[in-house]
Amino acid sequence: MSTSLRQTDRKRAAILNAAICEFRQLGYDATSMDKIAATAQVSKRTVYNHFPCKEDLFTAILMLLWQRAATQDDLVYRSDCSLEQQLSTYLQHKLSLFSDPDFLDLVRVAIAATIHTPDRAREVVDKFRQNEPAIVNWMRAAQADGRLAGTDPHWMSEMLIAQIKGLAFWPQVTMGQPVLNPEQRDNLLKQAVWLFLRGYAQGGA
Repeated sequence: MSTSLRQTDRKRAAILNAAICEFRQLGYDATSMDKIAATAQVSKRTVYNHFPCKEDLFTAILMLLWQRAATQDDLVYRSDCSLEQQLSTYLQHKLSLFSDPDFLDLVRVAIAATIHTPDRAREVVDKFRQNEPAIVNWMRAAQADGRLAGTDPHWMSEMLIAQIKGLAFWPQVTMGQPVLNPEQRDNLLKQAVWLFLRGYAQGGA
């Protein structure tokens, strides 16, 4: 039984990997389930057993993308720890994720499949917004504790993450620039935290 399950899981993973490859190379509309089955080296029937349609397969890829991002978003506010230390740890996780080639591939696939289809793009954004990022709750807790100023934690979190994505995410995703090296990531992290706390910290950071 367990061997059968492992084989099923392997086939599902092979199908997902094949779909990611084909979507990236050919685009969503030009990719067929036949092509995905051939790339995954499984039968077309096996593909449909796992994913009844191409839209379901693409949704599964989006869920992989969300799960990869969510595992890096584990942040709980601590009143006994400096804001600088907490933000630095959070951004270290983000920068590590943005340096992962597999994650960047998933992002490229998602962008390629949605850029010419506004309705699908809105669906993707809605899926990701269903779960409020941990950083928003963290900022709200820091505000309640009197350690952060500002009014809208959603806006504040977007401002913080935009500093990171502007240099360590979008150039890599859209223009194929190399990921930042450890020294560059460290410098970017320090500057982002410093700028954020300079604008919003109340009292000791």
